[in-house]
Amino acid sequence: MRQTHNTPQNPVRLIAVSNRTAVDPNARAGGLAVALWDSLKSTNGLWVGWSGKVKDFPSLTPTKVTDDGVDFALCDMSKPQYEGFYLNYANSILWPLFHNRLDLVNFDLHNFAPYQETNRQFAKAVEDNANSEDFIWVHDYHFFLIAHELRKNGWTGEIGFFLHIPFPAPDVFRALPEAALMGRALCDYDIIGLQTSTDVINLKRYLVEDCGGKEVGEEDVLVFGRTVTLRHCPIGIDAKNFRKAALGKPAKKAAKKLRRFLGGRKQIIGVDRMDYSKGLPQRFEAVSKLFDHFPETRGVTSFMQIAPPSRSIVDEYVQLRERLDGLCGRINGDYGDLDWIPIRYLARPYERAEIAGLYAMSDVCLVTPLQDGMNLVAKEFIAAQDESDPGVLILSQFAGAAEQMKEALIVNPYDTEAVAQTLHKALNMPLEERQARWKALHKTVDTQDINWWRNRFFAPRGFTQSVPKIAT
Repeated sequence: MRQTHNTPQNPVRLIAVSNRTAVDPNARAGGLAVALWDSLKSTNGLWVGWSGKVKDFPSLTPTKVTDDGVDFALCDMSKPQYEGFYLNYANSILWPLFHNRLDLVNFDLHNFAPYQETNRQFAKAVEDNANSEDFIWVHDYHFFLIAHELRKNGWTGEIGFFLHIPFPAPDVFRALPEAALMGRALCDYDIIGLQTSTDVINLKRYLVEDCGGKEVGEEDVLVFGRTVTLRHCPIGIDAKNFRKAALGKPAKKAAKKLRRFLGGRKQIIGVDRMDYSKGLPQRFEAVSKLFDHFPETRGVTSFMQIAPPSRSIVDEYVQLRERLDGLCGRINGDYGDLDWIPIRYLARPYERAEIAGLYAMSDVCLVTPLQDGMNLVAKEFIAAQDESDPGVLILSQFAGAAEQMKEALIVNPYDTEAVAQTLHKALNMPLEERQARWKALHKTVDTQDINWWRNRFFAPRGFTQSVPKIAT
């Protein structure tokens, strides 16, 4: 790695590492890209990630691309890497385990080797392009081992890590055969950002109970001879720009098309990647019970679920798709009429601006995951609403967003009877109450936005400020 000194001509760079990047300009409209782009651009930074290409043989040299002042180092994967690292270890072991679905974990020990190999490959791409003064910021469960690989090769600079998914309780994490190795590797990061206070507690417990760590401050743990900062950093959205998108032409066009279909009916909306963590079957059952227990909602209320498929070649996702197809058909068959379809189920992606328009015209948003790191749909829905006549957010107690968004109607997604009751309450909520709840929620979403999240992560070590309390 190149050694250099930090001068005004050679400022500290940000090096971001994530599985997916925003090398495609169309991917820069929201999410992680918004938080990273300004910092990468202002520091002439580097984004290391997967190219999206799967080749017959490993590619040892990343493809270099520069766009709008940001450099990219894009690594291809071989077919064995894609299967072992991405499909099998990251998404069939780590993903279900970190979402408390031990019943779905495929504990195949052969998949850890490609996980290590791929982390080593991405770490080398960082090392070959890094200066000693750069700050390396690694994202998500694909790359727990990046810091460990860099430290083995002598890197002494700062490395941060942000986990976008939940960190499980120690008893669940210990089920991972490589838990001790992974826990040790995490301690090679200087700062670890986590979505909720529960995630912080879970990781801190593991480091103290299993790794011999000692709490030495509100955020810090002394472990393996290093001080590791565990920081509560709930991720936000670019609220102002999302609101602009909801008022733009593509949004209005999408809303106009849907209004023709609705014919003045009330609209409940759900928007999720098709994943077993999102609680979609339970959500469909709750909507069915709404129509069953409250006959007056039939014919005057419609539910639209947008659920683009993900990881569609994995068995659990194939089974989920089949289950949702069956539930939708049954509910529409039981309750539908000649001029009314109870559930409009769309298993395809839509543009961000179109989604913003659909949020804006919806009366209720159902965000009911069984487990979720944050869930930005909840925040996007609030940002898109008209303050004079806002919709109602129903939010799972198991979504990370529930910690910040207490003015939503909080539900247990497993209790489908209660969710149906809450849907009825939301559909009939007086305007004054809707406005009061929205005002409090919007203040949280607007002030604790994506830039607030980034600045919170980069606050000096020793930073102890808790999440600001939002007045209601």
